[in-house]
Amino acid sequence: MCQESFRCFDRLRVRWAEVDAQKIVFNAHYMMYADTAISAYWRALALPYDSGFARLEGELYVKKATVEYHASARYGDVLDVGVRCAGIGNSSLRFEIGIWNGQALLSSVELVYVFADPAQQTSRPVPAALRGLIDDYEAGRSVSEVRTGDWNALGRDAMRLRMDVFVREQQIDPAIEVDGRDEAARHVVLYNRLDMPVATGRLITESPGVGRIGRMAVEKDLRGSALGRQVLDALVAASQARGDREVQLHAQRSAEGFYRRAGFSVLGEAYEEAGIAHITMVRSF
Repeated sequence: MCQESFRCFDRLRVRWAEVDAQKIVFNAHYMMYADTAISAYWRALALPYDSGFARLEGELYVKKATVEYHASARYGDVLDVGVRCAGIGNSSLRFEIGIWNGQALLSSVELVYVFADPAQQTSRPVPAALRGLIDDYEAGRSVSEVRTGDWNALGRDAMRLRMDVFVREQQIDPAIEVDGRDEAARHVVLYNRLDMPVATGRLITESPGVGRIGRMAVEKDLRGSALGRQVLDALVAASQARGDREVQLHAQRSAEGFYRRAGFSVLGEAYEEAGIAHITMVRSF
């Protein structure tokens, strides 16, 4: 088992509550690390677990779980947990998980799941859509699609995401969210392989030669999986392609680091918008 054979990694730091009287990680926590990393695997596939598996009309149930210990992790260690799907049977999926501290392999975990009817909890064949999604991901092929278009083409899916994130989750007034500028905007929606919209954003004209990106929203379960960056890059490219000299955005302060990493810099002082702290950021072309 080597790190180079894994595409999906989840990084964590060992917490004080996870060590035992010997000051090393209690053995049961390695299974928890593996199970947590499985969630990262579904994020890497752009598949929100609840709604995604509801679309697939099934659930995954653990059939077998084994762990082999090679060395110990200690409080404060930063661990990299790799996940790969090592095989798909008729109704089963077998995952291999490696837990490393640096280059040292600490434990090897195998998890076998059965795809089953959630009501009857009886096994059923792994859907072709899920089988193909996993095969493509493990082969390094794309598992999502970015679509760019107008409000007529993408508005329904974009608004569904925005209502979930801004209105239901962040409690923003719907009258503020629906501002009358969508019809003239350029929209981007990212779809997963089940054709589910999972991220969105829009580009409007702030002033001649200046674009403004906004309404950036990502499905809650999938944040931190680079989907937002794909949407942002598509919007930046659209702004540049139409001849803008710069593009601005009103970033929530909690997302400032995300936009800095994409080449944006702060412009002016922080302010409040829709009851949330924001900062204007800009990127010149």
